[in-house]
Amino acid sequence: QVQLVESGGGLVQAGGSLRLSCAASGRTFSNYAMGWFRQAPGKEREFVAGISRSGGLTYYGDSVKGRFTISRDNAKNTVYLQMNSLKPEDTAVYYCAARGLGVTTTPRYDYWGQGTQVTVSS
Repeated sequence: QVQLVESGGGLVQAGGSLRLSCAASGRTFSNYAMGWFRQAPGKEREFVAGISRSGGLTYYGDSVKGRFTISRDNAKNTVYLQMNSLKPEDTAVYYCAARGLGVTTTPRYDYWGQGTQVTVSS
């Protein structure tokens, strides 16, 4: 089992920045690719970003490319999502997820956090 706990969400004005963190515990963190997803009310869960086990490969959803950056610190068992130039349409609950296989843009991850709310005001 892998336990994931997100933090760093909150309310921010459009154009602002937030950094989300996801702390992992349980099994060896570096054995898992990690992903960030988000879900707004009435919408499907959307892939935001993913990172390989070593951190050498990163992937982004089209709507966040150039604005968000995913990174990980395997020594701290933590994955981050730096979000810049935030827009009201970024408002959602953000989830981190772990996958024993490689990154996928689908929600087929093995473990999920409980989510953290991000609200961007206009």
